[in-house]
Amino acid sequence: MRRPASVMVEGTELRCGSRVRLRPRRGADVFDIALAGRLARVEAIEEDTEGSLHLVVSVDDDPGRDVGGALAHRFFFAPDEVEPLPPRRILVAGIGNVFLADDGFGVALAERLAARALPAGVAVVDYGIRGMDLAYALGEGWDAVVLLDAAPTGRAAGTLSVIEPELDGVQPAIDAHGMDPVKVLGLARALGGPLPRTLVVACAPEVVMTGEEEDVVAELSPRVAAALDPAVELVESLLRDLTSAPEEVRPS
Repeated sequence: MRRPASVMVEGTELRCGSRVRLRPRRGADVFDIALAGRLARVEAIEEDTEGSLHLVVSVDDDPGRDVGGALAHRFFFAPDEVEPLPPRRILVAGIGNVFLADDGFGVALAERLAARALPAGVAVVDYGIRGMDLAYALGEGWDAVVLLDAAPTGRAAGTLSVIEPELDGVQPAIDAHGMDPVKVLGLARALGGPLPRTLVVACAPEVVMTGEEEDVVAELSPRVAAALDPAVELVESLLRDLTSAPEEVRPS
């Protein structure tokens, strides 16, 4: 059985990971009734011995998806039985000051990610210390945002963490020498409108500067520089999860 890499449906190229809405046309059996209108993800594309294409899909709200997908049910649909959905819009924002040593981690990571082949719908932007620009961008209808930053997490220098900030009680503010992502989120919330789900990929710094030093340091410390490649893999893993997560559980 051949497995094509993609198939065109209603002018949209579907691949593994593409999101679709199920529109079964084979009859009114119990599975057609249960699956009609459900959101699903394409797991594979298969061509049988007669040359007919079939999309192997898993339904978003299948409980088996919660255990790594191994127990999720697979269903077969013809290409004309699915409606392609637009990819989720995800903003990856590099933040930090490149002249304050390890504070430039997020900017360096954004530069690497921008050169990678990322899922459709993902935009990588270097915001540097432009906190106001990022605050306004957060209200532009993104489904999720991933902030890249150096942050003193209390762990060893170069250690990566994924943080989902708690915004209750946060006061909006912008630091003239840097950008505190939590305060920027507070500012974005104060500007009005719901915030997208936001994750921070943080790297514990080795060299911390305040901006009051006489000299600038336009390079990362060895431990933080060594964390860039693992950070690329971590962000790409997060993006795979965010672009395929069930829409029903996505926070508004």
